[in-house]
Amino acid sequence: QVQLVESGGGLVQAGGSLRLSCAASGRIVAIYDMGWYRQAPGKERTLVAVTSKDGSTQHTDSVKGRFTISRDSAKSTVYLQMNNLKSEDTAIYYCNADVKSTLRPSCQPYWGRGTQVTVSS
Repeated sequence: QVQLVESGGGLVQAGGSLRLSCAASGRIVAIYDMGWYRQAPGKERTLVAVTSKDGSTQHTDSVKGRFTISRDSAKSTVYLQMNNLKSEDTAIYYCNADVKSTLRPSCQPYWGRGTQVTVSS
């Protein structure tokens, strides 16, 4: 089994900051892409940012300059630093990772349970 556990969500005023963390654990052989998605009420889940195994990153346009994704491969952890938060950032944030485990021969996507981020205006 592979587990992803998010932490760091909460309630913050507009203009404030939060840092999300997601730690992967279990029978892990290798972790490839790690990313953050979000889902606002009544909307589809969308990609926020992703980081590859070599450390390269991509951020969706709406968060560029405000959010930064990073990873600590030694800790199997991915972070999302969110600055200058806006009310439209309110959503459940989900961690995603492409993991090769000891249980399956191929890489599989895994999801965390999500953490709520609420930005008050």
